[in-house]
Amino acid sequence: MPRGRSTFGKRLKEQARQQKQRDKAERRVQRKQDKPDIATDETDEMREMREHAAEQAALFHVGSDEPNLPEMPKVRERTE
Repeated sequence: MPRGRSTFGKRLKEQARQQKQRDKAERRVQRKQDKPDIATDETDEMREMREHAAEQAALFHVGSDEPNLPEMPKVRERTE
């Protein structure tokens, strides 16, 4: 039984839709792979900041011979 022209058109349209879906999924996967790992970047940044702070403390001898300073008074919250 021969198929009509509309069936052929529907088939082409469906194939195009499926191809768009595959392309979209491929782009999504590619973006995930290209995206840098934020947690790793933050961890590295924090480590570098700690190292830098330790170097600065060593330069200024912070924490070695200084007497303990009194704590700042605590600020009381308002109650209504």
